[in-house]
Amino acid sequence: MEVIAIFKKNLNKVFIIAEAGVNHNGDVNIAKKLIDVAADTGADAVKFQTFKAENLVIKQADKAEYQKKTTAAQETQFEMIKKLELDVGTHQELIEYCKKKNILFLSTPFDHDSIEMLNNLKLTIFKIPSGEVTNLPYLKHIGSLRKQIILSTGMAELQEIENAINILIGAGTAREKITVLHANTEYPSPMEDVNLKAMLTIANAFNVSIGYSDHTLGIEVSIAAVAMGATVIEKHFSLDRTMDGPDHQASLEPYELKSMVKAIRNIEKALGTGVKSPSKSELKNIAIARKSIVAKVSIKKNERLTAENLTTKRPGTGISPMLWDDVVGRKAIRDFMPDQLIEL
Repeated sequence: MEVIAIFKKNLNKVFIIAEAGVNHNGDVNIAKKLIDVAADTGADAVKFQTFKAENLVIKQADKAEYQKKTTAAQETQFEMIKKLELDVGTHQELIEYCKKKNILFLSTPFDHDSIEMLNNLKLTIFKIPSGEVTNLPYLKHIGSLRKQIILSTGMAELQEIENAINILIGAGTAREKITVLHANTEYPSPMEDVNLKAMLTIANAFNVSIGYSDHTLGIEVSIAAVAMGATVIEKHFSLDRTMDGPDHQASLEPYELKSMVKAIRNIEKALGTGVKSPSKSELKNIAIARKSIVAKVSIKKNERLTAENLTTKRPGTGISPMLWDDVVGRKAIRDFMPDQLIEL
């Protein structure tokens, strides 16, 4: 698909992942509506989560604090995520639906069976979540596939990120296929904990493409990340923030996701090439906004041109003021009236 090429090759286009996650609530029809929204916004990919609850968490495991606030208090983490599994048939259905909507299907695998499922479904990009940064066998498994990898690094120290990258490379994945996302795993992330400059630290430390997985409320941090050089942006969205489920409240609603994508596309254009020269749109303004050397008072032919009888005024269609020192001291080639452009 075209969006894969965008992710691999087009450095001037940000790869935007609309993170549906588990906001489908286990309902394939809701999942398809999420795909509709993502496609409508112009995002490059819509991403879900692939897991088997039995392989992901022990049955007595507690939930995160934000999950306790957004789901039933008596429910365990296992019970919560068990309801959110998507089987292989549902994955195939959603992949086909994404093809119809011309948006790339992605999903994050959380266990070895899920890695194999997604590989068998021929996914070309594998997203590693922050919680797996320190999971050596998991990293080796994904690294051995030699696919494009997006690695989230919430909760991670710089050394842990380096270890994860080295494991992926050692398992067979080329460094240039790895994009590392800065992230904060609190839902929603407090602004004072975003530390967006750490994204640049990652880029400088490991010579990898960088991006940002945004769990803040609003869209401004994602936009700022793009302005700072992010090549990938991932952002959670929901059909409705008031829906039941662990991640809805920290997600964008459809109109917000659309605004974010539009803003990022504008920032892409605004960043430009980095070459400092007049733009096409402003070339016509040079003659209007710049100045020329003109007669300050009446000047007779053969009269000496001096700082007293010359000045600079618009338009910039005559001799540039940068040639002032070359003009002063010469003789006027003809009579000049005040405000006339000087000619040599």
